[in-house]
Amino acid sequence: MMEARLASDTDLAGFREEARVLLSQQVPPESVQWHTDHAQNSELFADPPQAADSRPQGVPKAASAIVPASFLRLCETVVLHHDPERFALLYRLLWRLVHEPGLRHDPVDPDMLHAHQMGQSVRRDVHKMKAFVRFQTVQDGPTPALQVAWFEPAHHIVEFAAPWFAKRSPDSRWAILTPERSVEWDGRQLHFAPGLPRAEAPPADAHEGHWLEAYRRVFGAHAKASPSAPYCSTPS
Repeated sequence: MMEARLASDTDLAGFREEARVLLSQQVPPESVQWHTDHAQNSELFADPPQAADSRPQGVPKAASAIVPASFLRLCETVVLHHDPERFALLYRLLWRLVHEPGLRHDPVDPDMLHAHQMGQSVRRDVHKMKAFVRFQTVQDGPTPALQVAWFEPAHHIVEFAAPWFAKRSPDSRWAILTPERSVEWDGRQLHFAPGLPRAEAPPADAHEGHWLEAYRRVFGAHAKASPSAPYCSTPS
């Protein structure tokens, strides 16, 4: 049994490189265990894909001629799913696409259907976050007012969704707190920090002081420590 370790829950570049090596060594899916280092437990809050930019991308040339581009796009979405078996599923599908060329033409294959269902779930979660995040205004100094929100996504979508909020309100200061990972926009760049446990989240009717306290609890030590580029893949 071989172990494949990824840098974070959304380490797509790491998955591609591990899969490339495993395929080149002809390691079957049932012989691989996939592990991720949870971003919320790390003291480094740089974006995982950015940290892995130097890794080789894609799959071996022989395999790339077989694997359809639509599957590579599907991988970009499925890695954001919360299912701990998502990387095992994707590698199993990649292995099968290389060794079973007819799979790409099978619309009812259980593995492929499962992956597409996971992708749909991620896209719904992204839509929900964009639609239902509600910011509370707090005053934390002479600078423009800070907007703080709490949201509980079902999947690992914070890094993907954050740039959308930054583009929507480029001149505002805001922060979104979630149980797994939090993000702040200071008007120039995004900063990521650990999550806030659900038990510590301000209730819906919390006054301004509670929201400011929650924000400072998460970003007090990290807000300006290490800016991060956003997750750049696009769920298909």
